[in-house]
Amino acid sequence: MLKPVLSVLSACTCAFYIGHACASGLVEDSHADLVMRNYYFDRNYVNATPQAAAREWAQGFILNLRSGYTEGPVGFGLDAQGMLGVRLDSSRARTGTGLLPYSASTREPADTYSELGLTAKARASKSELQVGTISTFLPIAFASPTRLLPQTFRGAYLKSRELDNLILHAGWLDRINLRDSTDYQKMSVGSPNGRFNGAAESNRFMFIGGDYAWSSSLTLKYYHAELAQLYRKDFYGFVDDRPLGAGRLKSDFRLFITGEDGAAKAGPVDNRNAALMLTYSLGAHRLGAGYMQLTGKTAMPYLFGTEPLVITEGTLSSEFLNPKERSWQVRYDYDFAGLSVPGLKGMLRYVSGDNIELAKFGGSNLSESEKDIEIAYVLQSGPLKDLSLRVRNAWYRNDFIAQASHRDDNELRVNVDYTWKLW
Repeated sequence: MLKPVLSVLSACTCAFYIGHACASGLVEDSHADLVMRNYYFDRNYVNATPQAAAREWAQGFILNLRSGYTEGPVGFGLDAQGMLGVRLDSSRARTGTGLLPYSASTREPADTYSELGLTAKARASKSELQVGTISTFLPIAFASPTRLLPQTFRGAYLKSRELDNLILHAGWLDRINLRDSTDYQKMSVGSPNGRFNGAAESNRFMFIGGDYAWSSSLTLKYYHAELAQLYRKDFYGFVDDRPLGAGRLKSDFRLFITGEDGAAKAGPVDNRNAALMLTYSLGAHRLGAGYMQLTGKTAMPYLFGTEPLVITEGTLSSEFLNPKERSWQVRYDYDFAGLSVPGLKGMLRYVSGDNIELAKFGGSNLSESEKDIEIAYVLQSGPLKDLSLRVRNAWYRNDFIAQASHRDDNELRVNVDYTWKLW
């Protein structure tokens, strides 16, 4: 078990010190950290299904090495990310959690898997260009961090802050590396419930957009993206966070408009998704309510393997993005620092969706719902300060008929994370 760990760490260290040799400017601003993540995932299917459960336990290591920049009007640098996943418990009957890769023919889970990502970067003034292994956290392409190892892309990504109050983003991606994979592959459309042709692939995803701080309280957002020959998407949104009475009110509006691109190899695409989440914070309490409605002939497409970043994004089993779906949610968060227990936080949430049209699974006016509870604690002091524990439980139900991909289930996730800052 130790050998693959050392192999990944050695490869990353070598790549990092090659960059150091180029110029002293790379060294002064460099930093490194090692994220150690222990993850238990247990999804128990309630009804009679071909697989009774998806249940695995694994240990992950994520080594991040980030150089500074060379001196001069244009500075250059090199980042490296080494990742290793180690199986602690699994079996052929319990794969599919997204923690570990497994054989397509035998379903035998891997004992270990690892990968190395390198990113060349250049900085001029207030703009930075990255080429190689890319992570984007944008409404139209949000790299999923919700399993043992993070999902990444291959491509080029430009971020600019040249104009006051405006952050511009532009990028070109040609491959995706999934959370439980070690290689890059072409991109496709997420297709639970058979919404689209999930086998259709593309080797080009382009995006441009930005966030503009209109004021200290209001931020406006717009992004345009195209997954070549599959779909195109426009995102409009704003976040307004301002005092109201004794607390603060946060308003989060998101509008996605999606249509076909080129040959539309994934099938017809016609969707508008509008949502508003209102959250009021008062002392240790935070209460939120949201509503999301999809219109058009199809569901909302998004990159397979990523998070769609809709207001129901925090849910564990479903994204509530079926054709014609209307969903509402209530959420309550409490910070136990209000009871003199700093570092301890809790969350309760209920999401309900209806008016769903799925011809394959029972026709129209179908419904689904999810209940979530989460408790998280971060150590505040001692040698393991900042070690975090998070326990999340979800109960998902629907009334789909002969439904294959979204089944009733009870889900438990336990994460223990610790980041060791090397320098």
